[in-house]
Amino acid sequence: MAHMTTPHTIAVLGLGRMGEALAARLAGQGWNVVGWTRSGHTSGAVQTTDDPNDAVAKADLVLLALFDGPACRQVLDDVRDSLRADSLVLNTSTIAPAEASALARRLGPAYIHAPVLGSVPAATAGALHILAAADQDALDRVRPVLEALGTVRAVDDASTAAALKLIANHSLAGAVLVLRDALRQADALDLPRAQVLDVLELGQLGGLVARKRPFLTDQPDAVTAEFTIGALAKDMTLLAAASNTPLRSATGLAGTPADSEADIAVAATVPVLEDAVLEPLRAYIRGHATGDPTHFRDAFLPTAHIEGIRDGAFVSWPLNEYCALFPGRPAPDEPTRSRRIDTLDVHGTVATATMTLSHGADTFTDVFLLVHADDSWRIVNKAYHRHP
Repeated sequence: MAHMTTPHTIAVLGLGRMGEALAARLAGQGWNVVGWTRSGHTSGAVQTTDDPNDAVAKADLVLLALFDGPACRQVLDDVRDSLRADSLVLNTSTIAPAEASALARRLGPAYIHAPVLGSVPAATAGALHILAAADQDALDRVRPVLEALGTVRAVDDASTAAALKLIANHSLAGAVLVLRDALRQADALDLPRAQVLDVLELGQLGGLVARKRPFLTDQPDAVTAEFTIGALAKDMTLLAAASNTPLRSATGLAGTPADSEADIAVAATVPVLEDAVLEPLRAYIRGHATGDPTHFRDAFLPTAHIEGIRDGAFVSWPLNEYCALFPGRPAPDEPTRSRRIDTLDVHGTVATATMTLSHGADTFTDVFLLVHADDSWRIVNKAYHRHP
C-alpha cells in the first residue's frame, strides 16, 4: 500500500525556537530534514535552503512550525505549486480553531493538525504531548514522526485540536500570572526570593517554578527563552476571540512591561503596574475612611459621575452631589469597615478596576473607569452594586 509509506524526507518550514528543536530532534532520529525560515536563519543541526519551494519539492512531509495562522496561510500559498501529490502537511503551529479548520478544508486528507504541548527542552528530548487531528491513513503514515517527538493523543478534528492547545496555554498563562502575584506579595513582605522559590516548589506551582527558576532569579537574560511572552499573549488573544469570552490572562500578559521576546517566566518577575494608576483608588479609599470629600475630589475628574441603585431607584450623582453625602468625619463603625481592590486592568491610557467595600451590614462592589491625562490617573466614572 504505497499511500501508507512512512515519510523519509521532511521539510521543516519555520526555524524559530521550536522549529529548530523539532528539526534537530527529527534529524537526530534518522530522518532526512531540510529547513527553511523567513528570517534567513541557518541551522547548525539541519541543512537549510533559502527557498521554501526547494525544501518542499524534496519532501514527502512538510512540517510547519510558524508563529500564527496568517504565516501558515502565506507560506502554504507560496509553496502550493511545489507540494508533491503524495506529500503530507503536518502543522504544529498554534493557531485559531477557525484557521485550523480552513487549512483542513483546503488541504483535505493530506493535512494533519498537530499542535504540541511542551517547550524547547521537551522537543529536544522527544517528550512533547501532541494533539493530532487527521484522516486515519495520514495519521498512520505520520505516526512514526510524531512518536519520535513525543506522545500522540488523537483528536477528532483540526478545530478541536487547535482549541485544546489554546486551553492548555491558558492554564499556563494563568499559572504565570498567579506566580507573578505570589512574587509581588513576597517582595512586599521583604521575603528573600530564593527562599520564596524554594517554598513555591513544594506547592501547586512547583513544576513551573522548578522549570523556570533560572528566569526567576536576578539574571534572567543569561538564559535562552523557551516560550516568549509575546507568543503566549498572542495565544490568549486567539482564545479570547475564538470563545468570545474576555480573558484576564490576555490583557495581563500583553500589558507586561517586559520584552515580548523574553521567556514567559520573566512576566512573573516584573512590576504588574505602575504605582501611579493605584493612587486615585487609594484616594477614594481614604475618602471613605475619613469621610473627608477632599479625597474624592483628588480621586475623580471634576466631570465624573457616580451611579447605582439607591433605595430602589437609579441615581447618577455628579461629583459635587456625591461629595455632599460625606460629613467630613469617619463613620462611627469605621474600625470594623474594610475595602480592597480586587482587579485592575490597564490598557494604555485607560484602565478598569473593581473594589469590594464592607461597610457594616452592607457590602458594595464598585466598578471604576480611569483615564491617564495631564500626567496623572483619575477616575472618570464609578458604578456600584449594593449587595443585600
